[in-house]
Amino acid sequence: MKDHSVSGASHLLGHHSPTKPGVDMRLPEAISHSDERHQRHPHETPHEHGTPRDAMVKYGELIVLGYNGVLPQGDKGRRRSKFILYRRKLANGVKPSRQHVVNKPHNAKAVTDSKQHSVSYTLNRSQSVVVEYTSDEDTDMFQIGRSSEAPIDCVVMDTAPGDKILDSIITQSTISRFACRIACDRDVPYRSRVFAAGFDPTRNIFLGEKATKWRDEGIEIDGLTTNGILIMHPKGKFFGGKADPGIWREVSVCGSVYALRESRSAPQKGALVEEESNTLQDGTLIDLCGATLLWRSAASLGHSPTKRYLEHQVEELNAGRPQCPVGLNTLVIPKKNTLTESEKQPYVYLTCGHVQGEHAWGREDETRRRCPICQQIGPVVKLQMGIEPAFYVDTNFPTHAFNPCGHMASEQSVRYWASIPLPYGCHGFRAACPFCATPLVGDPGWQKLIFQDHVD
Repeated sequence: MKDHSVSGASHLLGHHSPTKPGVDMRLPEAISHSDERHQRHPHETPHEHGTPRDAMVKYGELIVLGYNGVLPQGDKGRRRSKFILYRRKLANGVKPSRQHVVNKPHNAKAVTDSKQHSVSYTLNRSQSVVVEYTSDEDTDMFQIGRSSEAPIDCVVMDTAPGDKILDSIITQSTISRFACRIACDRDVPYRSRVFAAGFDPTRNIFLGEKATKWRDEGIEIDGLTTNGILIMHPKGKFFGGKADPGIWREVSVCGSVYALRESRSAPQKGALVEEESNTLQDGTLIDLCGATLLWRSAASLGHSPTKRYLEHQVEELNAGRPQCPVGLNTLVIPKKNTLTESEKQPYVYLTCGHVQGEHAWGREDETRRRCPICQQIGPVVKLQMGIEPAFYVDTNFPTHAFNPCGHMASEQSVRYWASIPLPYGCHGFRAACPFCATPLVGDPGWQKLIFQDHVD
């Protein structure tokens, strides 16, 4: 795929996926637990309070792109590859109430009060605008960021592309410690909105003197975070439709939507985009400048494939007994990623799409081989199943693979993600595999798979 550069720049579980005979499509999912003592409200989970799972209201799921169903070291505590947001037993949402100008913001009552949420906008060394927030009994708040401190419900670290055998070490993270927050309406239709910046342990948000900020009509004040929080709503229906990529926008601290700045940290904000909002829809992408999250609504997930459904598809492919034309042995597609090598492991020739086993025939150099079937020369990579269900846009069989990583998925899913320019660094965009975050190469960035099967 060509790189795109910036130019100017809880608890609804009654849904079930379509099933095939004899396949249990219901899959228990992990829940993000958090210490909510700073909120004065407990974060309810079905196990902590014995609430029947079917009685809970589920808002949706946040899935980190680049992980094929689980973090390399395993999903633990508040750091996971997937976060499921449920309605809390007690609302912990907040909303702005009043603002005032102060000379010493760190000494202002709203800032020093441990029970008061506030946002401080530093205008200069001697003056700041402090916006006080009050409790909102109609919303639940969930916070996302790099910090492991109590206010953060979803701990997200920078995503390194490629196979993550061990947890990659990022020397300098570009994700904010308190990156953003999501407010979910507690009543139907359970609207969820994203806002830039999250409250720290003292319940404050500080925008320094150099941060981009402004006053609308000289009254209301708003601002952007250092590296910004970007969102992209799909054009059309994400699951079950034929959605197209939307346009990346930036969301402000107050939730307004703007065109992108010239770079992630440029001082001048983009133009206001009045026809778009910060309300999340199924398939919305949220970029934290170092990691990208996918929002899936609870209603749509009820029709999406489950992990067991995808595993069943692998079983059906293996039932066709695909053969290697050189080794003349049966290939077996693994249901999950594995470090062990097997003579049954299938490999795909990325130039032509022929699937074969591991062999030494036709080796041109360390990275390229000649396909024994069609004689085309190109790279060969291990074929792997994309097993994270949330990345699928339909329930069709996996027939295509991303180039160059070899993760396989349905044709429509592969085509969709290959068309999405994902942010990387502070200046550019590029398409990448959602299962491993590897940048796609070539055009279109994927290959149709050709198996030699049903040869008995």
